[in-house]
Amino acid sequence: MAGPSPTVRRRRLAAELRGLREAKGLTIEQVAQLMEVSSSKISRIETAQVSTRLRDVRDLLDIYEVQDDRRDTLLKIARDARQRTWLDAFSDLPFAAAADMEGAASSMRLYSALVIPGLLQTPDYARAVIRAIRVDSAQDVIDRMVELRRSRQSILEREDSPAIWVVLDEAVLRRLVGGPEVQRAQLHRLVEVTHLPRVTLQVLPFTAGAHAGLDGEFTIIGFQEDADQDVVYIENTTSELYLESTAEIRQYSKLFDHLRAKAIDPAHSADFFARVAKELS
Repeated sequence: MAGPSPTVRRRRLAAELRGLREAKGLTIEQVAQLMEVSSSKISRIETAQVSTRLRDVRDLLDIYEVQDDRRDTLLKIARDARQRTWLDAFSDLPFAAAADMEGAASSMRLYSALVIPGLLQTPDYARAVIRAIRVDSAQDVIDRMVELRRSRQSILEREDSPAIWVVLDEAVLRRLVGGPEVQRAQLHRLVEVTHLPRVTLQVLPFTAGAHAGLDGEFTIIGFQEDADQDVVYIENTTSELYLESTAEIRQYSKLFDHLRAKAIDPAHSADFFARVAKELS
């Protein structure tokens, strides 16, 4: 089974500490003054931008007068958030935090309009995508990014793998990334993936016309534990955006439902992948 995700634990701790401060009626500035630190440090802790030291967590819990079982629980979360994982070797690369959340997910819903999602990419396809986007990256950096994507894919074969539902725009299948041979191999890989028990793939055809995904790609990551808020993850070349409010999650869930309703059913989508691959032969 997947162990605790440091990224998920850090985000849960941040939400808990923010809620405790608000329940006490304290501002970030007041807490910072009590701890004799900068307001920006408290803000970074509450937005999970940093890995919080246990000493700081203890000081915050003292200020918020948290004792007994809840204190022990939050300190354990803080310890889990500082655990080392295999992803530490890739921590300098973009989007390592998102990969950490994938490993702790119980479900993932993805809409992709431009490229095959990283979890489903072949190494050659991944290398072509990364080389096209990261125009200034050295070859060794590109190689490490490809290795990170390959390592992420181990969750597909895990006994407790998340339930993954992907809607792919037809343009993703038609775009020749890396040339016909690379694209054909990638399409064959999609056919293979459709046989995995917890993976569902659908094609959103050009004939669907205007649809709910015209605003761009997104991933909805769900977690088993109620205390871990679901996350909408949106990435681009230089940044990653995480949306966590109930209203935002509900809105993107509705968009995804509309997308899969307009898409071809999973069985015929597998035939679609094979047909497009054959056209490239």
